[in-house]
Amino acid sequence: MRFTKMHGAGNDYVYVDARRMDKDWPALSVAMSDRHTGIGADGLILAMESNTANFRMRMFNSDGSEGDMCGNGLRCLVSFAFNNGVISPDTSPVVVETMSGDLEVVPQWDGAEVVWARVGMGEPSVAVEDIPVAVEDQSMLMDHPLNVEGTTFMINTVSIGNPHAVAFIDTPVDDVELDKIGPLVEHHPLFPKRINFEIVNVLDDNHVKARVWERGSGLTEACGTGACAIGVIGRLKRHTKSDLTVSLPGGDLIVQWPGHGQVFLEGPVAKVFEGDWPEN
Repeated sequence: MRFTKMHGAGNDYVYVDARRMDKDWPALSVAMSDRHTGIGADGLILAMESNTANFRMRMFNSDGSEGDMCGNGLRCLVSFAFNNGVISPDTSPVVVETMSGDLEVVPQWDGAEVVWARVGMGEPSVAVEDIPVAVEDQSMLMDHPLNVEGTTFMINTVSIGNPHAVAFIDTPVDDVELDKIGPLVEHHPLFPKRINFEIVNVLDDNHVKARVWERGSGLTEACGTGACAIGVIGRLKRHTKSDLTVSLPGGDLIVQWPGHGQVFLEGPVAKVFEGDWPEN
């Protein structure tokens, strides 16, 4: 089975043209993602047939769970689709069916390669039922104290097609033991379907530094929907402006959200290598 490994700001996935395949994708995601015995990745992303868009995206986390959406993965998948004949070279914008709806991607080229892309990520939702969160007030959850390992985080939740809990903190994000705290937040009883968790330092109103614990994948170098969640919550809390640079361990992502309508994400696209995964 032919595959390509790609990353967007260090958020790396294995990509497969699965239009004529029927396999145990969750099990394959676990095996291929393993960084010791597999290819090594945050998960597996598939290009599949679609009745409503140019093609359909399915993504599986490194633990085998299926994810709703991945902004970095979507940008890379469009590049993969061009390079592997899933779509024609003159397709623009590219419309991709996802579990969060049909989304538009506008690629930027450097010669024959897509190196950057802008994605319309849809409208964010702060409705508690869209996360979901186990609280009585179903309107929105802002500045909710969550105590984990003796530290209290003021949690703000939002859905970017998948659920996020964002905490703006004064402590440097690099000093937080996110490898220990992240899984406790992800699996906290407050979040019955688990959650992605972002911790954020505001550098100025156009620039933040952040780290992410991803639901189903753990610590990642970057998270596109996480960057969007930070942009939305930052704007709602008046910490940041509509154009925001989110600096993550793997690089910078650009988020644009004026306070209404859909949120836009921009970031890099890079191919790492190609190969063949043995059929068992």
